[in-house]
Amino acid sequence: MQMLDQDMSNKIAAGDGFIAALDQSGGSTPKALKGYGIEEGAWTTEEEMFGLIHQMRSRIITSPAFSGDKVIGAILFERTMDGAVDGKPTPAALIERGVVPFIKIDKGLEDEANGVQLMKPNPGLDALLARAKALGVFGTKERSVINLANAEGIAAVVAQQFEVGRQVLAAGLMPIIEPEVNIKSPERAEADAIMLAEILKNLDALPEGEQVMLKLSLPAKAGLFDPLVDHPKVLRVVALSGGFSRTEACAELAKNRGIIASFSRALLNDLRHQMTDEEFDASLGEAIDEIHAASTAKTPVAA
Repeated sequence: MQMLDQDMSNKIAAGDGFIAALDQSGGSTPKALKGYGIEEGAWTTEEEMFGLIHQMRSRIITSPAFSGDKVIGAILFERTMDGAVDGKPTPAALIERGVVPFIKIDKGLEDEANGVQLMKPNPGLDALLARAKALGVFGTKERSVINLANAEGIAAVVAQQFEVGRQVLAAGLMPIIEPEVNIKSPERAEADAIMLAEILKNLDALPEGEQVMLKLSLPAKAGLFDPLVDHPKVLRVVALSGGFSRTEACAELAKNRGIIASFSRALLNDLRHQMTDEEFDASLGEAIDEIHAASTAKTPVAA
């Protein structure tokens, strides 16, 4: 059953599940493959490396554990979007499983200035958005990083995020705005509070009837992002695991009402290339169940 934009929007707004982040890109691909049990000597060209990561992602997407019952969305890397799963374009393969496809659109981070890392320029963005829309992709994700509670830096990050978000909205796609607060920051709680104020200011400036999504680090103070969860211009607030283990991330997530997971490492950490399909599906299913419970019932699985 083909999901239309409105169906996808409804699923993301009200769906009882979480979003899988399958969007590690060039720089983090060797690390992701190593975690999956494939060492660096296993490929000789970049093409072969991306082929191996695509096999991993295909294995996840085609697993019986990975369905729209618990995984309501998936964020793809551009190459994954352009690839095929089960002989179909990846976004179509996801939609068939009831999973709403998103794509990572940023080109990486600038060097730190004013305690933050802005996104690099992205001159080809309009063409990428048009291609994604044509493939049935529902939304996008772009990431910046906040390392310190620097008011000027944080204001610049959030303003840039919303500027790109407006470009995404103009292309008919749903932006996931991701100003990630570094969970290891010595000024994490202060950075959370400054960022919240900046996001609220930018949301209020959005035209009536327009909505964005937010992908945020879990706050140092539980419940801090309640005003964002309740905001009429926010379709959904999702959380990244940000370096927490799955158990820690699920425990933190369960303390925050209305926020669902959009985990990458915390979802994929236990999967290995060497596993049999039964072992792989069981391990993925366990991770999905745990993250689903923390996202929806708000019950972390006991450590």
